[in-house]
Amino acid sequence: MDKRSLSIAGHRTSIALEPAFWTALELMADEAGQTMTALICNIDANRQTTNLSSACRLAVLDWYRARAETQPTGSA
Repeated sequence: MDKRSLSIAGHRTSIALEPAFWTALELMADEAGQTMTALICNIDANRQTTNLSSACRLAVLDWYRARAETQPTGSA
């Protein structure tokens, strides 16, 4: 687990995630043209769970699902 601190809505918080999730969040932020903090603030504002770390993991899962749905399927 990697723990990172950031400011969200004017207060400091820490998020602990596995390195693979941090890497995916960085890719998501780059693709959206925003900072990691801005991405996590957006996840925080739209989350359906009380735990921000869980919300980040779910956001990564949703992002990968959306990418998988847009990938062309292989021909048989």
